[in-house]
Formats: sequence, C-alpha cells, structure tokens
Amino acid sequence: MDTIPISVEGFEKLKQELENLKKERPEVIQAIKEAREEGDLRENAGYDAARERQGMLEARITYIESRLPQCNVIDLDTMGGDKVAFGATVEIEDMETEEVKRYTLLGPDEANVDQGSISVFSPLAKALLGKRVGDEAIVNAPRGRIEYEVLSIEFKGKQDS
Repeated sequence: MDTIPISVEGFEKLKQELENLKKERPEVIQAIKEAREEGDLRENAGYDAARERQGMLEARITYIESRLPQCNVIDLDTMGGDKVAFGATVEIEDMETEEVKRYTLLGPDEANVDQGSISVFSPLAKALLGKRVGDEAIVNAPRGRIEYEVLSIEFKGKQDS
C-alpha cells in the first residue's frame, strides 16, 4: 500500500471532516423519510435531493475512511533544510514571464492552490523536489516547457540545515 504524505494539521482536518459527515447522516436520513411521506417519489424533488445528498455524503465518508490508513503524517515543525521537500514553502520565478509565485508543498488531500499550496505529486512540485535556491526546475505543461528559478525555500518549523 502506498502512503500519502499529509501534515499533522491536514490529517486533523480530514478526521474532523469525517466526524462532521457522520454527524450529518441522521439529518439526511430524516430528510429522506420526510420526503417519502409526501407521496409519489417519481416527482418528488425533495426526495431526489435528499437521496443525492446521501449518496455524496456516503461517498465522501467512504473516501476518507479508506484514505486515513494510507496517510503518512508528517510534523511540519520538524522539517528543515536547504532543499525543496514536503512541507517547504517555495518562492519561484517563471524565467520567461518573470512572474513570481509562492507555494507550500503539501499532500493531495490538503493542497489548495487558491490558498497557496500545491500537491507534492503535482508536476510542478515534482520538478521542484530536491532543488536548492538558484536551481532551475523545468515543467512540461500544456502551454509548453516552463522554466522556473527557485528564489527561496522556507520551512514552517525550526531550520536545522
């Protein structure tokens, strides 16, 4: 079984989401029961919506329950060094456009590009892993080959370089 890296914080959020979803089950079951009591199920939008919600709820619960045992929980406070690794916050510059971006490399279940984090399994993160400040990382993207320069590498925790 392959392990999936995740921060302590990300792991706790995933467990909390699972707990919240399980608490929501009775409400959804009640909504289905009430919609059933309204009569003809073929034209009952409330019933259809409740059943759809139940399906999504159960699918997410199943997903999280199957994912948790695969998680390799990593304490970001223990991470450090001068190379890009899981948990690093990296500032990079697109060498063509000179656009500077900043990302934290996290696990796929906690990555959110809108919040400044990317999956350690993404093409960009894979290209950055092991790089040092000043190194170039090349990503083959849909728009073509993109070259980045690593401007800085920071870790949340203590740096024990």
